[in-house]
Amino acid sequence: MTPPSAPRFVDIGSNLLDGMFSGHYNGKQAHEADLRHVLTRARAAGVEAQMVTSGSLKESKEAIAMSDSEEDLFCTVGCHPTRVSEIEAFTEGSEKYIQGLKELIDQHRYERSAESSKRKGTVVAIGECGLDYDRLHFAPADLQRKYFDRQLKLAEDCRLPLFLHSRNAHDDLVSILRPRMQALKHAIGGGRVGVVHSFDGSLKEMEELVEMGLYIGLNGCSLKTESNLAVAAQVPLERLMLETDAPWCEPRPSHASQVHLDAFKKTAGARADAYFPAQVKKERWSAESPTAVKGRNEPCAIGGIAAVVAAVQGKSWEEVAHHARENTRRVFGI
Repeated sequence: MTPPSAPRFVDIGSNLLDGMFSGHYNGKQAHEADLRHVLTRARAAGVEAQMVTSGSLKESKEAIAMSDSEEDLFCTVGCHPTRVSEIEAFTEGSEKYIQGLKELIDQHRYERSAESSKRKGTVVAIGECGLDYDRLHFAPADLQRKYFDRQLKLAEDCRLPLFLHSRNAHDDLVSILRPRMQALKHAIGGGRVGVVHSFDGSLKEMEELVEMGLYIGLNGCSLKTESNLAVAAQVPLERLMLETDAPWCEPRPSHASQVHLDAFKKTAGARADAYFPAQVKKERWSAESPTAVKGRNEPCAIGGIAAVVAAVQGKSWEEVAHHARENTRRVFGI
């Protein structure tokens, strides 16, 4: 059951395709697939929808198939900046790769009829796309810039918002994105261009992205240091989204966010169990007692992310969760 009086959430960044949810860790099978238990815990924590993120053409197909099977799952379609070399090396040519993404969007874009609660399609965003200069060994910067720009054109053509990735590349991201913003706003909608997910940049960078009309996605990696918390404290509620980036970006005891999580657990009491379920090491996981896996982040933990943001902003937990949820609904339509 959802905890009494608990807010509802939409996790905008959930990597449910990751092998960890099939029990695979570093190429080895540690336990059987437990995704259904992960989804059950998420729903019990008030996560009413999740966006399954894609990083390639192949993953986009897999994300659509997964999302089609669950009423509360939606997905992105795109190519991650660290994967753009596969666009260049695509046997049928780079434009054929982009065309493959567009065909998936055209066939599976999300729509909900006004006459019926039944949905059609699950694709709600272009992404994960952007720039990642921390991992240039996967794809050189010039190639990343080339296909980031190409995916911005795809978003414009398909009239879908962006799920953006930016690592140590803010200036280039903005220099490529800013000239396209007017066309993107016209095609997608002025306030719906997209979100920079897993944001961990400076205050100046955050303010520039907000000024451009983008939203800011926060997760555990956004709240590691005191400097991160100082930036999170200034994110306008009307531009905030929440995510876990599961199975990554788990808040850890060494992070600056921990003091706020400890305080939240004390005040939330039994309600906190939904967001911080019991954990066991992966080798000890059992289908007879399907607990969470230690060191693997889950969508149910999003309540803790909201609590940390609320603490540093001096807002109520419920207010932060409400704004993030409504912002997500406004931009992605779910």
